[in-house]
Amino acid sequence: MSIQSSMESKLNAALTPERLEIINESRLHAGHHHLDGGEEAVFDGTGETHFRVRIVSAAFAGMSRVEQHRRVNELLTPELKAGLHALAIETAAPGEQTRW
Repeated sequence: MSIQSSMESKLNAALTPERLEIINESRLHAGHHHLDGGEEAVFDGTGETHFRVRIVSAAFAGMSRVEQHRRVNELLTPELKAGLHALAIETAAPGEQTRW
């Protein structure tokens, strides 16, 4: 199962979102320098390393934005440990204004 599919499955199961977008932004980071096994390397933009998650869920009602983000990070900890390098999170409860 791909990282994106795993993320989608976990977020749907735990948060029953009204809206969920998981965007692979890895290609946008091609050419960036990073450490790979202690050696400097240049990222080629392939794979599943950088994602943006946009999610609207009633489960976030009454939570601060920080609490919402912590919940998403908690659910996706295995993916973060398995090679997901960057995760941008945009959350909202139903009725909250979003910029997306």
